[in-house]
Amino acid sequence: METLSVLIIGCGNIAGGYDQFMPEEALPLGHAKAFLKHGGFALKACVEPDSVKRLAFQQRWHVPNGFTSLQDKDLQVGKYDVISICSPTNSHTEDLKTALALKPKLIFCEKPITSSLYSTQLAVKTCDDNQVLLAVNYTRRWSPQVAHLKSELDGGHWGEIRSVSAVYNKGILNNGSHMLDLFLCLFGPLRVTSVGKAVEDFFADDPTVDASLLTERGVTIQLNVAHAKDYALFEMQIVTEKGVISMEDGGARWRLRRPNSSEKLAGYSFLNTGEWLEPEGSFAMTAAVNNIFNALQRGSPLASTGNNALQAQVLCEQIKKMALKKINNKFLRTRFYEY
Repeated sequence: METLSVLIIGCGNIAGGYDQFMPEEALPLGHAKAFLKHGGFALKACVEPDSVKRLAFQQRWHVPNGFTSLQDKDLQVGKYDVISICSPTNSHTEDLKTALALKPKLIFCEKPITSSLYSTQLAVKTCDDNQVLLAVNYTRRWSPQVAHLKSELDGGHWGEIRSVSAVYNKGILNNGSHMLDLFLCLFGPLRVTSVGKAVEDFFADDPTVDASLLTERGVTIQLNVAHAKDYALFEMQIVTEKGVISMEDGGARWRLRRPNSSEKLAGYSFLNTGEWLEPEGSFAMTAAVNNIFNALQRGSPLASTGNNALQAQVLCEQIKKMALKKINNKFLRTRFYEY
């Protein structure tokens, strides 16, 4: 099959910086190395306003053409099959618009698609209208372990789901959207029922917010807050009829605990210490580019699309608005009783 040409927008960490000093045999953490290791892609060009960063990226990943701006006249329409958007989120709206004008077959965008729900809705619709595939880097959608777990949950292997709890930090949109997208993947459509405290732990305009959600089957999901200044935390626990499933280390480790009858207390069962699934390593980018290649060459469905990313952002927006309303109401009540 033909080699697919790639343009990368932004030459920072997720584009290739995370892999800069890693061993060659290590699994890819960023776009450039993942495309190169696949073998079905050719890195043709990159765009980065910082000339030092751009030249270093070109040299490290053997990219022949580098541009300061997407407005450069030498960026030819129809020349790139795949455009990877690895620029900062606040640049995504314009980068998506310009990328679409170059008429690629697929855009691979870092999450969130944009920082504005309206802009994300417009970007998803415009890609669809122009028949350009949109893949979004919600990494756990490419995890074989997540796919297997979803199959087991849907198939009744774990019985009824009793409750779900999770904890995250560093912003409801920035990191919380990853968790919400994982919820949507595993449990289907969700409704936000209430919010708790909001913590500004990293981004001034993207608080980390406690929230309660409900699945269509009536299962309660509690999304809890940690603080980014303490340490990174992204974990989940699923309590089911037949045991407890725990995700730790951002999804790198999973533990399965099942009940055993007590030898001391007749009629009681307690959870065992469980089994740890083998860590998968940094599977995400490898699986993502495999999926992208198969989508373009064989018509396979994308595992993570603009539509599922949009659903997660809708939930983020609802949670932020409910948190803001709660803060405003508290402020108004305080002012009222002052008089």
